[in-house]
Amino acid sequence: MNRNTKINALLLLVVAALAVLPLALGLGDHKEEPFTGADAEAETAITELQPDYEPWFSPLYEPPSGEIESALFALQAALGAGVLAYYFGLRRGRRQGAARAESSGPADARTGDDAGVDARTGDGADAGTRAGTGPGAKAGTHADSGASTVIPAAASTARAAATPTADDAGGSAGGPGA
Repeated sequence: MNRNTKINALLLLVVAALAVLPLALGLGDHKEEPFTGADAEAETAITELQPDYEPWFSPLYEPPSGEIESALFALQAALGAGVLAYYFGLRRGRRQGAARAESSGPADARTGDDAGVDARTGDGADAGTRAGTGPGAKAGTHADSGASTVIPAAASTARAAATPTADDAGGSAGGPGA
């Protein structure tokens, strides 16, 4: 058993003990409602110390029974836990994706099943995309920035044909200078 597994097992035992011990030891047996929340305990303490105390605010909504109040509280706790779990899962996924992208090496050296998938953007461009040349290159893709702009193939071909090169001062055969 590795260290993390031992720590997790110990934490699970502590949580179980915190849940079971108050019930097993009979804590709160002398009270009418043994496991009321801190709000009810505070209200009781305040009315014992100052019977004429009036609260500054009243609740916006008062549930008709304690069971509904408990259900609403549990729903609120579940929604909060869901939001936190989503956030931490998203962060972990991004971290793992970045580590996977770094470990895959340069884009031109990729081979295998994922050779046509860009690790940073997830689009299915050829390995030649990074250099901006090659059969799968897309117009607007820059080797330095890693940014991709998706332009339809016909527009990409027309733009490439109209772009002058260093060897051809007036443009290529299909360009505006022809």
